[in-house]
Amino acid sequence: MIQLFNEIFSKPIFNLLIFLYTTIPGHDLGLAIILLTIIIKLLLWPLSNGALRSQKALTDIQPKLEALKKQYAGKEKQEELAREMMALYSKEKVSPFSSCLPVLIQLPVFIALYHALSQGLKSSGFDQLYPFVTNPGTITPTLFGFVNLANPSIPLAVLAGVSQYFQAKMMVTRQQPRKTPGAGDEDMLATMNKQMLYMMPVLTVILGWKLPGGLALYWLLTNVLTVLQQKLYFKHADKGPDVVPAKP
Repeated sequence: MIQLFNEIFSKPIFNLLIFLYTTIPGHDLGLAIILLTIIIKLLLWPLSNGALRSQKALTDIQPKLEALKKQYAGKEKQEELAREMMALYSKEKVSPFSSCLPVLIQLPVFIALYHALSQGLKSSGFDQLYPFVTNPGTITPTLFGFVNLANPSIPLAVLAGVSQYFQAKMMVTRQQPRKTPGAGDEDMLATMNKQMLYMMPVLTVILGWKLPGGLALYWLLTNVLTVLQQKLYFKHADKGPDVVPAKP
């Protein structure tokens, strides 16, 4: 399993990072990470758009959910309500947990990038390079020549946490359902959204505080690009004639 993960994720990302590093004038590792982040984001763009589409669909079916809750009001009908809601989710091809998908998509890439940076910052692992990738011998782990990306960077960690908050805040605002008495699924969804909104930024800062600055830089740029993607997607989606924009 580890070998498969290495061949699918770690090795290609490591080779791409080294290729960018050796190709960029001045051999700036920070710029290589920036370009690597943009490339990865473009490759994952369709998957991220699918997650956004699912999240928007979850908001759009709120009127149908409200109708079900009125039809099956009362504690004695909660099990039947739950079955009907799950049937609706299945029929509309919507998952109430879709807000977690963008983060889950990033996890294998983040782990692979950690391995790639760990090797690159130590100037090791060059035996895994593809034949067409130049072996740099050693790597200078800096951004613009003065930020050492091999060491933890508190400013980058904090910025990554702040960007994570705004990225999650945008999705919570779009996806926040209206409160209905006795709606346990909405309570669960609201709780999950709050955890994503506050726990993820805190976790991002804590990890960025301890891990190499190169990872914090990658996470910061990923969040910024995700915010831009969300703005573009919702701006386009809200122009549809059959789309009712979600209320904060």
